[in-house]
Amino acid sequence: MPSTSLLRAASRGSTTFSRAAARPATRPLMVRAAFSTSLPRPSDHAEESFEDFTTRFEKEFESVQDVFELQRNLNNAFAYDLVPSTSVIAAALKAARRVNDFATAVRIFEGVKAKVENKGQYDQYLTELKSLREELGVPLKEDLYPEVK
Repeated sequence: MPSTSLLRAASRGSTTFSRAAARPATRPLMVRAAFSTSLPRPSDHAEESFEDFTTRFEKEFESVQDVFELQRNLNNAFAYDLVPSTSVIAAALKAARRVNDFATAVRIFEGVKAKVENKGQYDQYLTELKSLREELGVPLKEDLYPEVK
């Protein structure tokens, strides 16, 4: 009849029973998440040349149908450790205007400004894309919000 005495203790609200049940019987196992026991796999991805990168993103921006795809492609293009070419930027600008996303069109140049090494490179992008910017009606952030000094 040990089971009935256990039930009586549980029904009385005995604190010794609840403390004993809450205490773990064994020590928890240590998880070794910092070290991997599997061997690293060789990468299946080949190195992509700058020309292949450019053609891939030009095609992706040409097939953009909505704002989500546009912003996802922009995030992917700017995530690499390089500055996208002017043809990729032009395709992105056209895609932004095609899906009627004015704010993203303006912010594309902010991304270029953040990626280039110096102001001279940024100015080269601006001069090369000036006619397209004027055609599409995309101003720069500097034109919209001049800095007060």
